[in-house]
Amino acid sequence: MYSLFLILHSWLRWVAIIGGVGATMAAWTESQRVGADGRADRWGLVLMMALDLQMLIGLVLYFVVSPNTKAILADFGAAMRDPAARFWAVEHIGTMVIAVALAHIGRALARKAATPASKRTRLLVGFGLATVAMIAATPWPGMLNGRPLFRFS
Repeated sequence: MYSLFLILHSWLRWVAIIGGVGATMAAWTESQRVGADGRADRWGLVLMMALDLQMLIGLVLYFVVSPNTKAILADFGAAMRDPAARFWAVEHIGTMVIAVALAHIGRALARKAATPASKRTRLLVGFGLATVAMIAATPWPGMLNGRPLFRFS
């Protein structure tokens, strides 16, 4: 079961990152006229769905099926002294939760915006910061905690 969740989490990151870049770019290029086509809203919905599913799978990995996390949680103090364990115990999950919150808050604030310009700005800031946070906390190959770009097993 661990491998299945890890594969799903690994592949879904691409949907989340592409959704984040797409939503950010759509917000950047969004027309400021009333009744604009709403590409940023559609990309934002893709981003929200990917992030929510990604977070759900990540939390199942973190709290239920990951043997690495079980070892980390068994001796959290030692994990904080080990940079590799600290990344998984705090940095990865913390930054990703912040990314999810930024995207949701940006989208919620944009819905309440009084003008198209303020809606565009709120979407751009929320989605842009969320995308930067996701990219920063992803375990890219070559990093201390690097993982393959495409996991198959």
